[in-house]
Amino acid sequence: MRPHQKKYEEYAYVLDYLPHGSVLPRRPGFKSGPIVQLVGETYFTLLEARAKEGASLSPQERVYVGKDHRDKIANITGRLRYEDLTAAAKSELRAVVEKIVRENEERFVRFFNEAELLTPRLHALELIPGIGRKFMGIIIEEREKKPFTSFEDLQNRTKIPDPVKLLVKRIIDELSSDEKYHLFTRPK
Repeated sequence: MRPHQKKYEEYAYVLDYLPHGSVLPRRPGFKSGPIVQLVGETYFTLLEARAKEGASLSPQERVYVGKDHRDKIANITGRLRYEDLTAAAKSELRAVVEKIVRENEERFVRFFNEAELLTPRLHALELIPGIGRKFMGIIIEEREKKPFTSFEDLQNRTKIPDPVKLLVKRIIDELSSDEKYHLFTRPK
C-alpha cells in the first residue's frame, strides 16, 4: 500500500441506530435524519453515517459502506472518536469487535505468525495484553517450527489465554485511549 493512499472501509457493523438523528452538534447546513454509529470491519474505524430513509438497522448488523451502491447507508458523515459513541454503541463495541476477530481468524492468526520488532526493545506481540516476554518467546519459537493455523492451534501450542479475548482487548484499547502504536486500527 502506498504511504498516502487513503484507507476506506468496505463493510462496517452497526453499533447504534439513532432514528431521530445525532446527539452531536452539527455544522450549519447539515442534513439531519436517521444516524448510525458503526465500526469498520478492516481498520476498526469508528464512523457516523446517515441511514437511508426507511432503512431498518439493528445492532451488530453488517452493512456495506463502500463507494458503490449502498443498500441501507445514504452517506458517511465522518469519523468518530470513542468518546463520541453513545452508551449503547460503547456497550455493543466489544461484542462486535470479537465477532470481527472470530470471522477473520486467518487475518489475526497471520499477525501472530508475522509480528515483528517495532523498536530494538519492543516487539509487536508484547503490545497484546497478557503477552509479555515469556509468551512472546514461546510464540516466536513455536511459529519458527511451524506457522500457527488457527486460534486453537495457537492456544494449544503456546498455552496463552484465549487469543481472541486478548486481541479484542488490544483493539478496544487502541480505539479508546491514546496508544502510541496501532497494530489493528487507524490512528486518530
